[in-house]
Amino acid sequence: MARVRYGARTDAEIAAARSASSRLPDIWSTGVVAVWETDPDAVAAVLPPPLKPTGRPLARVNISKVDLPGYRLGAGSFAVAAAHDGVEGWYPLVMPMTHERALIGGREVFGEPKKLGEVTVERDGLVVRAALARHGIAFVEVRGAVSGDLPLPEPVRKTDFYFKFLPSVDGPGFDTAPVLVHCLRNEKVRRLERITGDVVLRESMYDPVADLPVRRLVEITIGEKTTDQKGKVVEQVSAQALLPYIHQRYDDPQQLLDGPPQGSV
Repeated sequence: MARVRYGARTDAEIAAARSASSRLPDIWSTGVVAVWETDPDAVAAVLPPPLKPTGRPLARVNISKVDLPGYRLGAGSFAVAAAHDGVEGWYPLVMPMTHERALIGGREVFGEPKKLGEVTVERDGLVVRAALARHGIAFVEVRGAVSGDLPLPEPVRKTDFYFKFLPSVDGPGFDTAPVLVHCLRNEKVRRLERITGDVVLRESMYDPVADLPVRRLVEITIGEKTTDQKGKVVEQVSAQALLPYIHQRYDDPQQLLDGPPQGSV
């Protein structure tokens, strides 16, 4: 019988796939990062327990293009500063990606709130524009001009917080107890420039980041960087406490808004 490719793989095939993935070279991205101070009450409102606000109400958007083998990926993240058990980091609310391949590992393994979307990073001389869009709405746009080089930072470890869960098969709730994940990223930067510009947040019912307004712009940069990441489950969390926040992960958990556009045949 010819080999059935959906059949079970052998131990040798599984080991070979793992070995190949461990030899991947550094993958560099070009990205725009904007950080600002926002409404502290809004930051507190979007953090599911046991996450807590930090001493400074920061929001951050990261908009990047990544040259993956065989294709270019657009990747974005909109996050707020958060803390857990003495560790400070970022809690992403939405992470638009331009390819399904980028969603799978992040959502299924780490619990990242990734969604298919449009990601734009454009540079024409000194002029830079970067944007995140979904459902036809560019809900975040960063605009400006490069105003100078910045010193390269030392390699650094950063922490993102995710909640890993699966909605219940037979009704409201979860299949198993949700867990809080600390995702540790080691970041190296080989180019960094300052941008003088602004951040525009547009109203979207699906991505309501406009509720985290720009009160004071901290910085906008464009740079080239590479990161790796490892995750660890740090604790189980209360399903009852997390349930009010699952709409952050899904546009519409009950699918009431997922029908075809009006007027379609």
